[in-house]
Amino acid sequence: MCNSALCSIEAQAFGGNDDGHPRYGYVKLNGVAVWRASWYGEYPVHRGVNVIIVDLSTCIRQAWHSFDTYGDSTAAVRLRDYLQGLSDGTVLAGVSCESTIWGHNRLQYVLPTLRTLGADVSDVAYRGAFVFVAVKGDSSKTVLDRMRWEAKSANATMPHVNTNFCKCD
Repeated sequence: MCNSALCSIEAQAFGGNDDGHPRYGYVKLNGVAVWRASWYGEYPVHRGVNVIIVDLSTCIRQAWHSFDTYGDSTAAVRLRDYLQGLSDGTVLAGVSCESTIWGHNRLQYVLPTLRTLGADVSDVAYRGAFVFVAVKGDSSKTVLDRMRWEAKSANATMPHVNTNFCKCD
């Protein structure tokens, strides 16, 4: 049974660039940042795909895992295995930072699993970015935004999602 209290999840991803423009990634729960990353900013880069698990009953960050799918040739397989191991009903935010892939040679191992979550990012290229909030086992609740390739403008809009969930008792 759900009451009227909400758990608001806002998340932003970023792609890298060669011109030194700062980019920021974050996950906010009810307006409070619970995870941050940056490119040419004050936070660590956390390159690759970051997964933040949210406990809806308390609207707190339950876990965070980072998978450097650019620099680590085994990261996409580990990400796939991690996502597949989550229980149905798990709420998660997926945030890419800086660069997730060079071509699709590494991310190919996790793309089908991401698609089952409702996050088809197969068209995201080098230095593109993606962000999603999903409920494992119910892809109809997934919200996704992506930037397919590197943003050259300092004022470019990075991928961003904002969604609300009822806190369950």
